[in-house]
Amino acid sequence: MTGGTVRLRPPNNTLDRRVIGWWRTQWLLLTVVPVAVLAVLGVLVAPARPWLLLAAGVVAVLGAAVTVFLPLWWYRVHRWEVTQDAVYVRTGFFWQEWRIAPMSRIQTVDTVRGPLEQAFRLATVIVTTASSKGAVKIEGLDHELAAELAERLTLITQGTPGDAT
Repeated sequence: MTGGTVRLRPPNNTLDRRVIGWWRTQWLLLTVVPVAVLAVLGVLVAPARPWLLLAAGVVAVLGAAVTVFLPLWWYRVHRWEVTQDAVYVRTGFFWQEWRIAPMSRIQTVDTVRGPLEQAFRLATVIVTTASSKGAVKIEGLDHELAAELAERLTLITQGTPGDAT
């Protein structure tokens, strides 16, 4: 931020590579449940068996494709960076979103680790701002890096005067 403006540019940092496995596990879990329900119903409901088993097969194939390819794409797209002036995050798949949170607008910094994130030794840093758009999230960070980042952001924001606007 020079002279009161933040320059939009691609953030420099990638997520931890383990995020691919974390995302794949999430998609796999989201795929297995409907496939199992459709398959069980297909076995139990004889008149609808062909259609239910076909639906289970289609959901399984689509879910497997998404599980394999989508996390790789996300890994290439998702970026983050923290400077003395702002937190930059780029996320998305088809619709990419760039978010910039100026340090003067940051209200809280949290670190979250769900059960799957813990299994992959990952964490999410959530930066809450005064924006109506909501918090800026940096998912898929190594849990130690996330803790260091939260501490760094806290120190930077403590030394940053609030935004008067």
